[in-house]
Amino acid sequence: MIIPSKLNKGDTIGVIAPSGAIEDEDILKINESIKLLEDFGFNVVFSENAYENDLGYGTYARKRADDINEMFSRTDIKAILVATGGFASCTTFDYLDYKLIRENPKILCGFSDATSIENVISDKCGIVTYSGPTLKSMTSWDTDYAYEQFIKKFAFADSNLFEEDDECFTIIEGNAEGELIGGNLSLIAKMCAGKHKINFDNKILFLEELYYEAPPGLVYENLYYLKQNGVFDKIKGIWLGNYEGEIPIEKVLFDVFENDITIPVIKSNNFGHTDKKMIIPIGVNAKIDTNEKIKIKLTQKIVN
Repeated sequence: MIIPSKLNKGDTIGVIAPSGAIEDEDILKINESIKLLEDFGFNVVFSENAYENDLGYGTYARKRADDINEMFSRTDIKAILVATGGFASCTTFDYLDYKLIRENPKILCGFSDATSIENVISDKCGIVTYSGPTLKSMTSWDTDYAYEQFIKKFAFADSNLFEEDDECFTIIEGNAEGELIGGNLSLIAKMCAGKHKINFDNKILFLEELYYEAPPGLVYENLYYLKQNGVFDKIKGIWLGNYEGEIPIEKVLFDVFENDITIPVIKSNNFGHTDKKMIIPIGVNAKIDTNEKIKIKLTQKIVN
């Protein structure tokens, strides 16, 4: 896998909106986030169609893809940051220029809907991408965790996944090693079959979900769909993230496996739809050891 280069002060970050329209209510938080990045020393520019809303939920798939292709092609852009969450980033897949992207590796970061783009680019192009904060989410939560993660990981190349006070829990004991893959459960479930399916072989799968869009029954359905398509027979371990439903996500997982799980499962609440939004590199090797306090660690650099 190609690991992108870290950021330096003076670098330019390109912003795309592949997951839905930037709404008027988003502008305040987006501007606050831009100020944070500019105060650190970065430049921020938006893609041509980032504010387009031709369809009422964003712009056309080709325009979304054009923006991604353009940002990868521009030599002045050193990282690409997704503006907000939403829906429909997967509509870009047919129009992405994977050869161009592979030849111009750079940081691509976002969470929720953006993880579909990150996983397909990582899989097809052999480039490490990053599940992490969007531009809006750097200032739309109650802590500075997301912004601090962005600076630590991308400007200072900190390869520690966890902060000092982050907690990680063992659900099923064991050890595993493999490349990280995953993100939002609803999206990952759609990528285990079909034209743009991704390779789960020997991977550590990390998963999170937003409760009010995915109640326990839908989580059960998506996990079972992964099971039906053989994903759990291919992976080496599971890392569960934030899910704030009244039924814990690990309990739903046990229902899917009928309490027969032979791979290690760990859980933390510092990625996904939560104020603690760590950056997880998709395509970087990691190791699970449930005997350790920090139960998962990277075995490669997060950026070069």
